[in-house]
Order: sequence, then structure tokens, then C-alpha cells
Amino acid sequence: MAKNIKLTFLGTGTSQGVPVIGCTCDVCSSTDPHDNRLRTSAMVEVGESRFIIDAGPDFRVQMLREGVSHISAILLTHKHKDHIGGIDDVRALNFVDYPQIHTVNIYGTAETLDCVRKDYDYAFFTVRYRGTPEIALHTIDPEQPFTIEGVEIVPIRGRHAHFEVTGYRFGDVAYMTDFKEIDDSELQKLRGVKVLVINALRFAPHDSHLSVAEALAIIEKLAPQRAYLTHMSHEIGLHSLAQNQLPENVYFAYDGLKIEFE
Repeated sequence: MAKNIKLTFLGTGTSQGVPVIGCTCDVCSSTDPHDNRLRTSAMVEVGESRFIIDAGPDFRVQMLREGVSHISAILLTHKHKDHIGGIDDVRALNFVDYPQIHTVNIYGTAETLDCVRKDYDYAFFTVRYRGTPEIALHTIDPEQPFTIEGVEIVPIRGRHAHFEVTGYRFGDVAYMTDFKEIDDSELQKLRGVKVLVINALRFAPHDSHLSVAEALAIIEKLAPQRAYLTHMSHEIGLHSLAQNQLPENVYFAYDGLKIEFE
């Protein structure tokens, strides 16, 4: 993939976001913008193509903040609301060039897309009201790479509690969130990545998300040039202090962080 790649962290927080409603801990009370985390999402730009990974409840705010008006596709990692809860807001992208209508293409596994159909059933009615989101669903085989606008994307399978999640590799860059377990056969698909994004909910163990130590163990196996942790809860601690506990070339991502490379 001989194209420049730009990755923007649209959100780096867990399902509740940070600050958490009603919480007065040091992190939730922090005035450091690095400690304010919208629900986890990312934008990957490869040449002229623009991919959004997950469209959670903060999708609208994230698109406005980054000035996004056109996208190539949305790639979904799994069916939880903090990753699909903002799909209705693609309506604005549909009509940005009205009367031309831009259908938004959404990719995911069969299990994930079944949930999208259920949650947004009104988008698939035969007779729909004006302003209903114009979306087209594309089922991926998590065992097979697929191509959008000439960009090859490699799915990475993992487990999140009792069901599967999907990460995505774009050339030398891979993005994984909400993983708890990953098989060695899937790790082989990540060999040679230069930049790895992986979830790390908190320092303490958790039953359905990687901890910092578990994420670091995967990073050590893959040995990317750089690694970024995402999907953090307020339990990760203040960004300014937590970063000091990470090894060289591993970073806690933060909302709005942009990295660019060839």
C-alpha cells in the first residue's frame, strides 16, 4: 500500500466516556483536555479515501470537530451501542450535496450488521420518511481481506466477552478495540505492522477488555515501531501521570491526536 496514511483518534474513551456522569474523581474533574475522552472511534485516511472505524453516540460531535463532510465507508468492530449508536447521524453526510444523495457504505460481520438492521429498522423500510439515513450494509468475511476504493483492508478477529470483535489492518497500520483475547493465527496477520492501536481499559484486569499489561504483552510480541492505547476508562488515571508508566514508543492516545506516515 504505497499511499500516505493518516490516523485521527476521534474518541479514546470507554462506553461511558470520560468524564463519567456523576463522577468527581481526579480524572473526571480534570481540566486537562487529554483526560476528556469521547467514545472510541478513529478516522483512517489512505490517499484520497477516508474510513471511519465505528460510529458511536459521539459520532456527530466527532465529525463536526474534524470538519468531515464526505467519507468512503464506516467499518464496524462490533455491535455494542458505544460503537454503533450514532449511525442515524450519517443523514447529514447523505444530504451534504443535495439534491445529490450520498449513500453511506457500512461494513461489518453478519452478527454486527444484524444488530444495525434491528436498531435502525426504519432505515430499511420499503416506504420511508424523508430524511431517513441512506445506508448500504456490506457483510465481510473476517477470514478474508476486502478492498474499498482500491485500499486493501485485512480483518483481525478477536473475542470480547462472549462474542467476536473485528480489528482492521491498513498496510503498516492496525487498529484493534474491545479485544480481550486473540488467537496466535490472528496475531500472524499483524506481523510487520509499524503502528499498532490496541485497547487497554485500565491497569487492573477486566473480564471483557484487555488491561494495560495484557495490551503491552501483545505489543511486545508484535514489536511495532509505535503503539497507541485506546478505549480507556477514567480508572486509567490522569493522562499526564499514566503516560510515565508506559515503555518507550507506547503511548496513551487522546482525542484529536493525529499521526501520519507513509
